[in-house]
Amino acid sequence: MRESEDPSRDRLKQHFATRVIHQARQVLEAWQRLQQTEWCSESTVELVEFNQILLRYAERFDQEEHTRIANAIDQCLATVAANRGRLTSESITELNQLMQRLSRTGLRHGDRYEHTFLPPLRKPVYLALQDEDRAQRLAQQLEFFGLGAAVMNSANAFRHAMLERHPAAIVMETDFSGPGMGLILANDVQQDLAPKLPVLFFSHDDPDTPTRLAAVRAGGREFFTGALDASSLIERIEVLTHTAQYEPYKVLVVDDSRAQATHTERVLNSAGIVTCTLTEPIQAMSDMAEFQPDLIILDMYMPDCSGIELARVIRQNDRYVSVPIIYLSAEDDLDKQLDAMSEGGEDFLTKPIKPRHLIATVRNRAARARNLKARMVRDSLTSLFNHTHILQLLDDARFRARRDNRPLTFAMLDIDYFKKVNDTYGHPMGDRVIKSLALFLKQRLRKTDHIGRYGGEEFAVILPDTDADTAAKVLDEIRRRFAEIHYPAQPFDLSCTFSCGIAQLEEGLDSNLLSKRADEALYAAKHGGRNRVEVYSKK
Repeated sequence: MRESEDPSRDRLKQHFATRVIHQARQVLEAWQRLQQTEWCSESTVELVEFNQILLRYAERFDQEEHTRIANAIDQCLATVAANRGRLTSESITELNQLMQRLSRTGLRHGDRYEHTFLPPLRKPVYLALQDEDRAQRLAQQLEFFGLGAAVMNSANAFRHAMLERHPAAIVMETDFSGPGMGLILANDVQQDLAPKLPVLFFSHDDPDTPTRLAAVRAGGREFFTGALDASSLIERIEVLTHTAQYEPYKVLVVDDSRAQATHTERVLNSAGIVTCTLTEPIQAMSDMAEFQPDLIILDMYMPDCSGIELARVIRQNDRYVSVPIIYLSAEDDLDKQLDAMSEGGEDFLTKPIKPRHLIATVRNRAARARNLKARMVRDSLTSLFNHTHILQLLDDARFRARRDNRPLTFAMLDIDYFKKVNDTYGHPMGDRVIKSLALFLKQRLRKTDHIGRYGGEEFAVILPDTDADTAAKVLDEIRRRFAEIHYPAQPFDLSCTFSCGIAQLEEGLDSNLLSKRADEALYAAKHGGRNRVEVYSKK
């Protein structure tokens, strides 16, 4: 037997990889906790320690990618420490990029679309259902979405598994291992846990109020009745267990005083907020297009262009109409402050201002703005970008690809025979399939890719730094795996497929022509038999 085929060696490598993955999770969780505090030498101790353990494990177990990332994080933290614990916008951005790379080493998002055999960087879901065969099929379906699942075949197996490792969530049938036993089991294992693990209960029949109350007391966060399909289940599990990657708030600071601008920058950087500082307000619009701030801080009085005038210019651009503007000025006349706020400002802060006050105001305003923007640019059914915004993102991606001389691919997907699904199974089933494909794309594509609902059953995907051949391989694999998903229905389970058209950016193409080519390739896929991926080619 060749060394690469030695099962014991493979198991050992898998064990080592799991140890490293677990420690990577510790680093990421420490990083996220750090975002809620102001940075200082004391607050970074935990992150430094966890990362050094990760580095030791990665080197010992020959995990090259983890070793590279942990070394880079260590160097970045050392640079921050040498700067007396002060963060800069560059160090915040670098650390965040490194943390995103670290999260992708074991998550569903691949850094360069390379297959990885590492275990996922998340805990599994425990499935405790009466019908073990059904549970196994459900576990296989969850695997298609990149989520590991462990099937429990008895109450003892469930208790033993809980002693060994806590899951991300529990899917528990109320009558698992006997009438009402599922409720008792879930309640027992949750007794000493704080916070409680999320439990998703299942029952064939609609439960009465006492049963639902017992489920809530046992940590129940959802109650499924009748059928239990993977797409609905995974959607709730994602909501209940997902720890979002931290994206630092980005603030544009415009102040003609270099000293004041630097002070504001340092205060915000100390809280992990990325800043772009300008002393020439005329540059603001061009820099905003590249920086895409969550919030803008303006000095009220500046030569050549006052803060109020700049606010008017900003508000004339539809893309920045919802970006909060805060005036930061020594002006203490209340009437003048109110006049300034009437010109597109959300708040007025008077210099000098306490750092904690500035940080809290920026965080609160930026958080609200992000939530508002998400509602404006995302589709309500799938939470993907809507038609208008995905085209704006395509325009931005095309600009960056041209500037950096990098490849860019645009793809359009359409669910096959979707009208038949609606006509045969009803619109609720059609919505379930649409949501399932949206979730599947989010699970399988990179964080750097943009996914939008183009309209109806049609989707659009922007793949930066990706040529057409690579995109075709990735999307064809997604197409193949999506076709394996089954939706419980009568008289037979439903499965669906999609067709896909791909076009790569070329010299002289604008966004409209690029999307038109992808649409033509999609048309070719449909007329070529459906359930296939076609790359645009000139005829």
